[in-house]
Amino acid sequence: MNTKDIRTSTDPDLAGSYAAMERAARSAQDLAIKTNTGIVVSVDGKNVELSAAELIKLRDQDSKHFQHQQSLNN
Repeated sequence: MNTKDIRTSTDPDLAGSYAAMERAARSAQDLAIKTNTGIVVSVDGKNVELSAAELIKLRDQDSKHFQHQQSLNN
């Protein structure tokens, strides 16, 4: 398996596909939250189902982490 970071590809379409996959994942999470359903994701190579409530908690944690990083950078 190739473990090279796709974002470092010399092919701009390939490098840009990483951001597109992140947007698609965020969209799937949004839909799961709106419909109160779970989604299956891969965590350390294992399939894990995350409920809408867990997705909301993860977003809150990410938001707090992002805000903390922003305050450190200012």
